[in-house]
Amino acid sequence: MISPKVMKIFTNPIICIFAFLFLNFPDRFLFAQSSGEEKKSVESVEWKNPFARDKVDASIDTAIQFILSNQKKDGAIYDRGHPTAITALSVMSLAAVGNLPIHPNEKGEAMAMAIDYLLLDKNQNEVGYFGKNGGRMYGHGIVTLTLAELLGMGMDEEMDKAIRKKCQSAIDLILRSQKVPKNQAQQGGWRYSPDARDSDLSVTIWQLMALRSAKNSGLDIPSTSISDAVEYLERSYKSKIDADGNPIDKVSGFAYQPGGHPEYTTTAAGLLAMQVCGEYESPFVLGAADWLLENVPQTNRKFFFYGTYYYAQAMYQRGEEHAVRARQMVEDILLPMQKENGAWQGGGSEAGHGEIYCTSLAMLALAVKYHYLPIYQR
Repeated sequence: MISPKVMKIFTNPIICIFAFLFLNFPDRFLFAQSSGEEKKSVESVEWKNPFARDKVDASIDTAIQFILSNQKKDGAIYDRGHPTAITALSVMSLAAVGNLPIHPNEKGEAMAMAIDYLLLDKNQNEVGYFGKNGGRMYGHGIVTLTLAELLGMGMDEEMDKAIRKKCQSAIDLILRSQKVPKNQAQQGGWRYSPDARDSDLSVTIWQLMALRSAKNSGLDIPSTSISDAVEYLERSYKSKIDADGNPIDKVSGFAYQPGGHPEYTTTAAGLLAMQVCGEYESPFVLGAADWLLENVPQTNRKFFFYGTYYYAQAMYQRGEEHAVRARQMVEDILLPMQKENGAWQGGGSEAGHGEIYCTSLAMLALAVKYHYLPIYQR
């Protein structure tokens, strides 16, 4: 039995922090020694606090305050249209930087209110669809992914049960929609409506991410539904295929639909989804990651914020050189773009979606520093 004195040592927070730092950053505690000298000289190596706040933390703090300042009395968070989908996107961005509804602070209370709003019966119809009010299957996938990531993280057992029930109903709709008859090239994917008979990569990614997250959380997801979606992504990769089913073009990207040309946004989205589904060493993944080394984020790109969210998370999943270069590039581009009120504002078609949309996606891109949400972890 451990004595109270020993137990006191192990539970001392200062000692625990020091032990954690020593075990995880031993090089910070090493001392240089002069060889051949009888008396050992000791020269301490400069130590830097790995937990020190930086410019990304400061940027995230102001972005959070902007998000919270736009919350409505009913819990919704939005500034333009599509309140359900944008609220879900806001919740996901807040969770991605470490906020949960159980936290006893302003951010936790805002999260709880937003989740309560998402769970309102008016936002999901009798067949499980969250795509009403113009959100379509985009909105449905965003809300479903958010709920799947929050499973087990509710305020209490009652909220957890409500999240699970709503999420399962939404997942069932995604699975039914995937089975709607389509031609061979479009099979396995989704498009704008649950009964669509064609597919595109952008809508498909949200449904696939939601399925994978739900499966990770213990919901019953047929493995064939995920593998069929992955096959659709592979058909969207721009390259001829050899006899073994591998792409002939070793460096290429994903198109909006099979037969199209690779784009920054769709390649980043396809790369993230493939890895989330476990295809880390697939030749399609290797080729897309290298393609993105050559086709980097640029603010004048179509759907810049949407694509850069995928780009940052996808390259983080790839790791090593891809992750290091991508994170630095994303921070260098996004941080100077942030407005004084904490928001980001998109151009072109993204301008019409509002600042909450752009800010949430920017937060998700910068969140690779934290990797709190399970779906974005390696």
